[in-house]
Amino acid sequence: MSGDGPHPWRPTRLLLTCEHAGREIPSEYRKHFRGTGGVLRSHRGSDIGTLGVGIRMAAVLSVPLIITTICRLLVEVNRSLGHPELFSEYTRGLPASERSDIIDRYYRPHRECVAQAIDDATQAGHRVVHIGVHSFTDVWQGATRKLDIGLLFDPERAGESEVCDAWRVAMENAEKGMRVRFNEPYLGIDDGLTTAMRNRFSGDVYAGVEVEIRQGLILRSRDQRRMGDLLAGSLQTVLQCGKSGVASPFRADGNR
Repeated sequence: MSGDGPHPWRPTRLLLTCEHAGREIPSEYRKHFRGTGGVLRSHRGSDIGTLGVGIRMAAVLSVPLIITTICRLLVEVNRSLGHPELFSEYTRGLPASERSDIIDRYYRPHRECVAQAIDDATQAGHRVVHIGVHSFTDVWQGATRKLDIGLLFDPERAGESEVCDAWRVAMENAEKGMRVRFNEPYLGIDDGLTTAMRNRFSGDVYAGVEVEIRQGLILRSRDQRRMGDLLAGSLQTVLQCGKSGVASPFRADGNR
C-alpha cells in the first residue's frame, strides 16, 4: 500500500437511498389497482426487505437515508423520464395530465432530494459515495439466481470500481460463503438513479453504487438487521481505510 496521502475515493460523505422502500398507492389512484393485492405484495410492488436494511445501515453508519415508499407500479422513480417502464400497465394509460401530476408529486421529489443532497455536499468541497439499496428475487423466469449480493457500478469510473473491489473483499471476509458479484443481476450502467447522478456529477466528486440483495436473505426483520450490519460494517471498513492505508473517521457531516 502506498503511504503518499489519502486515497482519493475515501469520501467525507456517504448517502444511502431506497427507491422502492414501500408499495404505497395514494388514495386518489387506488381505483386503478383494485384486485391487485397479490401483485402489490410481490417483488413488483416494492423491493422486499430493503427498508429494514437501509434503516439499519443508516443507524450503524450514522448517515442520511433518503427513501420513497410510493409504489413503483404508480411511477418508477428509478427510471428516467421517457423510459418505457416509467409507468406500469396500471398507470401508463392515464391521461397525460394525470401522469404529469404523478411525476410532479411522487417522482420528482425523491430524485430532486437526492440530487440536492449530493449537490450540497459537493459544493461544500466533499466527495460523495451514494449507495442505493435494492433487492432481487431468488428465482427469475424459472432459473435460480446464483448470487447473494450484487454490486452495480460503472466500470469506467475508477472510484466506483475501487470501492466495489474492496467492499466485496470485506463482505466475503466478514461472512464466508457470501456470493458477491459485480454488475449482476443487472448492469450498473443501465438506466437508473445512480446513472442519472453520474450524468450530473463528475467522477472526481461522485461514486454511485446500487447494492442488490437476494430477497430470500432479508424476508424477516432480524435478517434485515443482520444484513444491514454486514453491509454497513464492511462498507465502513472500506471507507475508513482505502488502498492508501490511511484510516479516517467516516461520518455524515454534522453527525445528524
